[in-house]
Amino acid sequence: MKHTLLLSLFLVFTCGLFAQDITISGKISSEDGKPIPFATVYVKNSTKGTSANSEGGYTINIKPGSYDLIYKALGYGQETRHVDAKTNQTINVTLRAEDFQLKEVAIHAGAEDPAYAIIRKAIKKRKGYLNEVNAYTADVYVKGLQKMLAAPKKFLGFDVQRAARENGLDSNRRGIVYLSESQSKLSFMQPDNYHEEMISSKVSGSNQAFSFNRASDLRVNFYDNMQVWEGLSNRPLISPIADNALFYYKYKWMGIAIENGETINKIQVTPRRGYDPCFSGYIYIIEDSWRLQALSLSITKKANINFVDTLSVDQTFFPVNSKVWMPSTIKFEFTGGLFGFRIGGYFISVYKNYDVNPVIDKKQFKEVLRITKEVNKKDSAYWDQERPIPLTSEEVTDYQKKAILAKKRESKEYLDSLDREHNKFDLGGFLLSGYYHNNRYKHESFRVSSPLFGTSYNTVQGLALDYSASYTKQIDSANNKYFSVYGKAGYGFSNKLAYGSVGVALPVGKFMLNVTGGSEVTDLNNLHPVSNLVNTAYTLLNRENLEKFYRKQFAQVSLSTRVFGGWRANAWAEWADRKWLPNTADYSLFHPKDHEFTSNNPLNPAQDLPLFEQNQSFKIGFRTSYDFSNKYETYPSGKRYLPSKYPTIGLNLVKGIKDVLGSDVDYTLLSADISKSNIPLGFYGKTSFYIGAGKFINANSLFYTDFKQFNGNQVLVYNTGINSFLLLNYYRYSTGDKYLEGHLEHNFSGFITNKIPLLRKLKLQEIFDVNYLYTPTLKHYTELGFGVQTNTGIRVMYGMSFNNGNKVNNALRIGLSF
Repeated sequence: MKHTLLLSLFLVFTCGLFAQDITISGKISSEDGKPIPFATVYVKNSTKGTSANSEGGYTINIKPGSYDLIYKALGYGQETRHVDAKTNQTINVTLRAEDFQLKEVAIHAGAEDPAYAIIRKAIKKRKGYLNEVNAYTADVYVKGLQKMLAAPKKFLGFDVQRAARENGLDSNRRGIVYLSESQSKLSFMQPDNYHEEMISSKVSGSNQAFSFNRASDLRVNFYDNMQVWEGLSNRPLISPIADNALFYYKYKWMGIAIENGETINKIQVTPRRGYDPCFSGYIYIIEDSWRLQALSLSITKKANINFVDTLSVDQTFFPVNSKVWMPSTIKFEFTGGLFGFRIGGYFISVYKNYDVNPVIDKKQFKEVLRITKEVNKKDSAYWDQERPIPLTSEEVTDYQKKAILAKKRESKEYLDSLDREHNKFDLGGFLLSGYYHNNRYKHESFRVSSPLFGTSYNTVQGLALDYSASYTKQIDSANNKYFSVYGKAGYGFSNKLAYGSVGVALPVGKFMLNVTGGSEVTDLNNLHPVSNLVNTAYTLLNRENLEKFYRKQFAQVSLSTRVFGGWRANAWAEWADRKWLPNTADYSLFHPKDHEFTSNNPLNPAQDLPLFEQNQSFKIGFRTSYDFSNKYETYPSGKRYLPSKYPTIGLNLVKGIKDVLGSDVDYTLLSADISKSNIPLGFYGKTSFYIGAGKFINANSLFYTDFKQFNGNQVLVYNTGINSFLLLNYYRYSTGDKYLEGHLEHNFSGFITNKIPLLRKLKLQEIFDVNYLYTPTLKHYTELGFGVQTNTGIRVMYGMSFNNGNKVNNALRIGLSF
């Protein structure tokens, strides 16, 4: 019996020993001895593979056995090594420059290049390969690295040299500024459902952060007609095998090579026009099946991309079975610079363990991304075993050096020292942006607003002070919940009226409770379409008092929550005492001809007669909205719901209740709205719209401040928004009856200006606006706007307004996104 037990233990031990992974590592070089960065290594007839690092070093872990390892790199011929995996081995491989042979093809003068016939066949097959796999799962490793290549010592008074030293860069302000790795389990189901669960994450310089490397963000599929890379390009980028690719690309056949019994065609692609959003480089297409085997493409700032000068994308495919090929590696590499700063870097993803016939519950795709708090707790031993791309010596040093910095940065002493530095009072900074006091260790902060921007001038108050302060404390770090106390106070030197209010916001279960009360001098239009700063400038410089005011003493309570998914709701109740205020000041710096101040009654600008008598109101309100999306991302701090591809609908109810706490109002307003921003229309840009309609069901007693207000504009500079008008009077067309409001904006995303040489470099986006408003008194008011917008959001528009077909006004407008 003892012998049997000992034999069993021995067999268990030896089987466990021999079941251990075998590590094959080495270096991949060219014939001249130079390392080949990011070469692909995979096990033949499997979905297991890896990639070399930027110095050509590779590591792959396999079970004991006999294998054929295939070594590939774009621009080089494939090599195969047979491995009897019994112990760890070092295998260095030299790849020869690729040798694509030209077949004997008779090409007559003026005849079409053979590449075009191949491309047409690939285009014909495109849609089939796009939908070839209904669902799959895969393990994905993603690595991201960004380096500072050059930087000035100082920039706009900021000490770049000091910041570089504190962040581990060298004395020349060069080095790694971001290094991160992650491993994820990626699931996909047609047509565009993704679920990613991050298994592990490592960020150089932080023990608490989570990697920005998302496998779902780095996915790219050139079987799609267009590549929509938001932020990088205002326009979609056209695939070299898109249905209309022949209109945008020129092709040249470079020859064939034989790999694993397959004939591979190498084809050079170049844009027909330099300004089109197209790639340059090479694509590799398999003979007979006409599918992509690999690609190496790049796009430059010549095509009006943003942020970077050059972006390259390399993608390789491998067969996961006899019929299906899937991506094995995807690499994005970039360089760029601005104002003396130069950056460069890459993101690379390695796919393995594909299952193209998985059993998947479609419900799991409601959760697009899942990151738990355990993800960044894996130790170095884990990463040494699981990391498919070995670190370079520079990356090893960066992790080691910044681990020391991370430990220091997360200590109470360091956080306190940072706070002491940043919490120092600076008079100039206080005047411009206020004062901010932070305690990072206790997760609390205190803020006081700017005295300069809290000072204004208007004809009701004269010189007016309006300052605010707030205190915020994190009370639930796991769910990222905060408690806030805030308040503001003001005084008008001309009307000698002081006011102030306080409030508190805190989470109550799944609700957010907000209670506030006090008094304020505020805009008659509750949308606040004109800022105090703009009104001050027009009042003092142009003798136009655009903003109209009243005093409100109030108490308000509100509750808001996400019911579930894309369904939100909030309810509120308010009691208020409302009093119209007359003008008390008439000073201005300049007196332009024919410019005189108007009264504070927007409906009777010639006489300072009360717009309404002093009254009390008790109102309750409710709003619910739904955007048809239940998709979300899960983080250690909670869920973040994602915007829907469908419009958002909203329903609103406001009820004025008479005789409650002396209330004088009695009405019911029902309204609804539907909106959607940035609807993609492919190469022709994107469209946004807003439609709102409402009616006062009963209007037995209401005052001007209860009316439906609109987001008008009467000044040169205005705040852009999908429900904004270009030329509408701020107050005149507010209504206590029914209304219909509509806005349509189309952004052509450079479709026109990119074809004009002198405008192309400005990267302008063409904007077309249509705004409409119906009320019983206004009838059919329409605006047309035309203009351009920069990548920073600044736009210049020319607008015209019409009422019942008759032209009313026209003006130039400059839009800003505040």
